[in-house]
Amino acid sequence: MKTEEKWTGRRVDFPVFSDTLSKRRAELGNPELARNSGKNRTESKKALLKAIKDAGGNW
Repeated sequence: MKTEEKWTGRRVDFPVFSDTLSKRRAELGNPELARNSGKNRTESKKALLKAIKDAGGNW
């Protein structure tokens, strides 16, 4: 039996989910979602983000 055949939980049809999400956002005027403030970042995450920034990226 394949793994996906064993799953008994709710299944998400991603094309339908994406369409529904797009419509809901449009109804709300496409609000800008707040980004994570980063107050609880680990030192390793801070180092990773710094390395991305130093390389010219913007996370």
